[in-house]
Amino acid sequence: MAQNSNNKKQVEQITDMEVDFAQWYTDVCRKAELIDYTSIKGMFIYRPYGYAIWENIQRELDQRFKACGHENVALPMLIPESLLQKEKDHVDGFAPECAWVTYGGSEKLEERYCIRPTSEVLFCEHYKNVIHSHRDLPKLYNQWCSVLRWEKTSRPFLRHREFLWQEGHTMHATEEDAREETMRMLNIYADFCENVLAMPVVKGRKTDKEKFNGAEETYTVECMMHDRKALQAGTSHYFGDGFAKAFDITFTGKDNQLHNPHQTSWGVSTRLIGGIIMTHGDNNGLVLPPRIAPIQAMVIPVAQHKEGVLEAATALLERLQAAGIRAKMDDSDQSMGWKAAQYEMKGVPLRVEIGPKDMEKNQCCICRRDNGEKIFVPLDQLETTAAQLLDAVHDGLYQRAKKNLEEHTRVCLTLEDVKQFMESEGGFAKTMWCGDEACELKMKEQAGVSSRCMPLEQEQIGETCVCCGKPAKHMIYWGVAY
Repeated sequence: MAQNSNNKKQVEQITDMEVDFAQWYTDVCRKAELIDYTSIKGMFIYRPYGYAIWENIQRELDQRFKACGHENVALPMLIPESLLQKEKDHVDGFAPECAWVTYGGSEKLEERYCIRPTSEVLFCEHYKNVIHSHRDLPKLYNQWCSVLRWEKTSRPFLRHREFLWQEGHTMHATEEDAREETMRMLNIYADFCENVLAMPVVKGRKTDKEKFNGAEETYTVECMMHDRKALQAGTSHYFGDGFAKAFDITFTGKDNQLHNPHQTSWGVSTRLIGGIIMTHGDNNGLVLPPRIAPIQAMVIPVAQHKEGVLEAATALLERLQAAGIRAKMDDSDQSMGWKAAQYEMKGVPLRVEIGPKDMEKNQCCICRRDNGEKIFVPLDQLETTAAQLLDAVHDGLYQRAKKNLEEHTRVCLTLEDVKQFMESEGGFAKTMWCGDEACELKMKEQAGVSSRCMPLEQEQIGETCVCCGKPAKHMIYWGVAY
């Protein structure tokens, strides 16, 4: 249960993560008012507070995309079956998750329409119509939308049947340009996770078994949660010219010859919110990184019935808002204990309190959500101190998450080492690997782990594969993933 015993009756209790991590996660999603269930399994309602987090993620990423020259577009949500069939590997990978429209009104359709699980084929159909010359390239498009995948199991934010995401789709004249784009977007995701979400990442390439359907190479940013499981936070794919050939997309190059363009796609989704919860949350509820928190500072008047308190609190609110800080004030008739527990549950980074005693001393009290520290701040230093504390909260969350990642990443030299590490502790096992899928499957069967990525920063921690003893080709991370 939540640790603030004085407030247990005022704010609903949550399960301790050490007792039942899955139930703790569900409790936080519901009681921090992020999400609600619907009558359709796997389809959730994003409540205003949860959707506001996504809006802030969207705004931050959209600025980064546009700074690289990307433009937003909107494509249809329905894909004709005949179009989907043009890229066999791609459609085969998604077939079990596809949902189909077979009726239009009361009439049966001549052709089934797939509700998009992703939009590669739709973009390719469009690109065929608008790419003719090298002067038309590159095409740097991004789409903010929802997609539908008929998942058998679902969990809030982590695995929805319908979920929100962004999907970038770009076309380039050369392989070199497309590969550069693939890595640029991977690095944007990594930078965003670390410098906005305070989530340290491992950047790497997926194995052929784990890469995206139809891609030549898939790159990923992997994060470690509180319970030491992995979360794939974002992916960037290099498609080569395979889709272009399948859809007969050509352009006249500078050499006056016809060429197929090279393609990328990349995306993140609302599962990032699940990652934030499981990276930073605690037994009192949600802990939000300040840079995407809908409310960065909550002003609370103490003994607000006393003369001048509400006016003083309102003045603080207006000053914080004028300084560009997302601030609100709670002047409701709820008790002070309820308010403190409520905004702790909702993960608000800073709580700013002022009462009669503070007014006498010309100060206010600021409480940090990440560590509970209370700081008494002279009123003439409010804006500067609040901004500094928001940065301090971000840095504190990042360092705590980085410590979790580093302390639970282990070099393993044998398969038995991996098994013992996963059974006793869990986390990321670093091993050498021969590159053979048979060994990858053996790791899953015997140690219960999947390959997370071959990190871009390779280390030589041995000469032979952890599974078969043959000469190793890669250093690789293994783990249990969401």
